[in-house]
Amino acid sequence: MLRHGDAEDGAPKADADRALTSKGERQAEAAGRALEALGVRLDLCLSSPKLRARRTAELACVKLAVPLELDERLRGGDFDPFELAAGRGEVLLVGHEPDFSRAIAIATGSRVKMKKGGVAAFDDQLLYALLGPKDLSAIGRA
Repeated sequence: MLRHGDAEDGAPKADADRALTSKGERQAEAAGRALEALGVRLDLCLSSPKLRARRTAELACVKLAVPLELDERLRGGDFDPFELAAGRGEVLLVGHEPDFSRAIAIATGSRVKMKKGGVAAFDDQLLYALLGPKDLSAIGRA
């Protein structure tokens, strides 16, 4: 799971139209570089259709050469990450807080708070990694 990068304030734009800031774009690119450096292999990326999440997914997925699909279930509110990914292989989900932290808690029992531009990796109810944007940036430079 990848939380969208830093985004501009909402007013006067609608929430769905909030763009990434330049910092948010750097965070998204760093996430993609870090995942590539870590050898992560994905089959698909599913993203919230909101602009800030979609752009985060686009920038991160450039390095990962993975197809991107928008999924309304990631727009906001509770969702089941296992249901979203079922039968689709290794999937990166890109979306929002507090939805992602709640999904991780339900899926793994782990209480987390994802930072903007942060990544959480889990499978089979086990949380493997929780990396903030500074961690991802350092990995991507290594």
